[in-house]
Amino acid sequence: MESQPRGGTRWKRFGLVMVPSVAATAAIGIAFAQGALAASFAVSGQQFKVTAEVLDGTGFTQYGAQDVKHNGERIPVAVSSFETATITGLCQSVVVPTPLGNITVKITAGNGDRKVQAQNLFIDINNLDADATFTNIDIGVSADHTTKGPGPAQGDDYVPGSFAQQADGALLTNLKQTAWATSAGTFKLPGLSLSLHRGKNECY
Repeated sequence: MESQPRGGTRWKRFGLVMVPSVAATAAIGIAFAQGALAASFAVSGQQFKVTAEVLDGTGFTQYGAQDVKHNGERIPVAVSSFETATITGLCQSVVVPTPLGNITVKITAGNGDRKVQAQNLFIDINNLDADATFTNIDIGVSADHTTKGPGPAQGDDYVPGSFAQQADGALLTNLKQTAWATSAGTFKLPGLSLSLHRGKNECY
């Protein structure tokens, strides 16, 4: 599977203890790249919130890394990746400060039988709550030797040989998460709806 490089300046002392309950997540970003995030990618400095009723994914991998804000600040993240993902009841929200006060941008998609479909999906998260079921999960593998899903790419900001986990499949329900960035090779959003709200009107 081809993907563009991800990451930024290497963070050599990143130590993230990951457990299965934080092993997978769903998100939609406002902008997507083909494959993974580019090495020159810098996050805006604003987190966004995401909820989903169900995420059913195959080819799952997770490893510790970092994102870099536009001002150079380094942010520790858990990168969760899926070869494929089907998402039901997706909601994303981000609160944007403006001269008129806070404005919430909210996006929904994939309701009913029309589910969101993603391939080569990467999500950089720092918080997740969900009910999770994993199929054939391997915990404590090397980030350099993951085989079940998209792993670290050249230029990724992770520690070679560091902790990672992977699974053939991941089923997540009642997802609530905060994330810094998302990218996907393809992202199909049936029933996409975007709305603006004065003040805070987040997904949760």
